[in-house]
Amino acid sequence: MTSFSDDPLMDEAAITDGDIQGVVDVGGVKPGDNVACLVKGMLRAIGEDPEREGLAKTPFRVDQAMKALTKGYAKKVEDVVNDAIFTSDNDDIVLVKDIDIFSLCEHHLLPFYGKAHIAYIPDGKVIGISKLPRIAEIFARRLQIQEQLTVEIANAVEQVVRPRGVAVIIECAHMCMVMRGIQKVGSTTVTRSLLGAFKEDPALRNDLARMIHGEAV
Repeated sequence: MTSFSDDPLMDEAAITDGDIQGVVDVGGVKPGDNVACLVKGMLRAIGEDPEREGLAKTPFRVDQAMKALTKGYAKKVEDVVNDAIFTSDNDDIVLVKDIDIFSLCEHHLLPFYGKAHIAYIPDGKVIGISKLPRIAEIFARRLQIQEQLTVEIANAVEQVVRPRGVAVIIECAHMCMVMRGIQKVGSTTVTRSLLGAFKEDPALRNDLARMIHGEAV
C-alpha cells in the first residue's frame, strides 16, 4: 500500500473487534466516567508496574488532567459570552492577538500549542474583549485539529457578534511532529479562517497583518 504519510501507523489495516483479545469493551464508558482504570491498564500494557510508588496515583492524575484538558465539551459559547455584547460606533478592526492556545491533537492525543489572533470589524456591536480568548478556550479544550479549531473559533465569533468580517489566525507547534513521527523541532503550523470583509478585501488583510506584527497603520 502506498502512503504519503510519514506515520507508519497510517499504513496498517483497521483493527476490528476480532483482533482485540482479552480487552474490556470500552464502549461501556460514558461521558464523565472515571478513566483511571483504563490508564492503569495502559501502564501495564507498556510494561510498567502501575503499583510502584511513582505510578500509584498516576491513573487518578491522568483522569483529572484529561477532564481539565477537554473541559470545552461541557461549555457553550452563549454561556461564556453572557450577554457581553455592546452598542458601539467603532467600525474598524478590533484585534486581540497573542492569545495562548493549548489543545490536544485528536489523532494521537498529544499537545499542540501556540498563539491565536482574533479580529473582527464591528457592525454596530462589539463584544467584551475578554470573551474572545474565552471563546477560543472552549474549542481548544477539546480534541482537535488546528485547521478545524481555526474555523470553529471564527464561526463562533461571527454568530455571536454579527460583524462585517472575522479573521482568526493560529500559529502552533505540534508535539505529534516533534516527539514522534517526522520529529521536526522548531516547525510551526499556521492556519487562518476569513469571513466577510476580511475575505473580500485584500487591503483589510494587509492592515490586519501589520497590526499583528506590531507595525503602525
